Amino acid sequence: MKLVSINRAQKQQIEFDGKLVETGIFKKPVASSVYVSSAGIESDNIVDLSVHGGADQAVYLYSQEDYQWWADFLGRELEPGLFGENLTTQGIDLRELVIGDRLMIGNTILEISAPRTPCFKLAVRMGDSKFAKQFIFAGRPGAYARVLRDGNISAGDPIILVKTDQAYAGVLEVFELWHAKQRCPQLIRKALASPISNYHRSVIHDWPLT
Repeated sequence: MKLVSINRAQKQQIEFDGKLVETGIFKKPVASSVYVSSAGIESDNIVDLSVHGGADQAVYLYSQEDYQWWADFLGRELEPGLFGENLTTQGIDLRELVIGDRLMIGNTILEISAPRTPCFKLAVRMGDSKFAKQFIFAGRPGAYARVLRDGNISAGDPIILVKTDQAYAGVLEVFELWHAKQRCPQLIRKALASPISNYHRSVIHDWPLT
């Protein structure tokens, strides 16, 4: 398991629904070592902190294996950072991660906190207005993480996965719960009992349990 790429972005404007909207989704690989803190990747621009970024979603991860799946599905090569992730990983099935699992990269410790929920900016980035629906159907959301210990990381660094011993909700479970037409009360309770991001918690908390 290793870190393939570290990606960050400057703010850019995109046109959506006849309006100009700022975004930080156009991320590109960084060649140098990068400092990671609870605020995220150093010098990365996150525009909408209400749904991305913040202490509970400081870093977004997407895997090289998921990129290969999408490359086969779309019939074209895809570069790291295209999905707006900060860290592109190799050798980890992010769909199998559980909220509360930890990743050690160099002297940095990350804790998995939530799946990614797609928005219109991902569709604009991919040049396909229907891509958000494809992303949901594919069930390959990647994962957000909080930073438990700051540190410097570099592309090529090994990643050590430390599994939680708690019966917390899985990343894919929460993703499917988020988009389900009928939501399972037991899974809602399981998600709320997990160290899930505050954004996801605030939304899930309002869902009925009957």
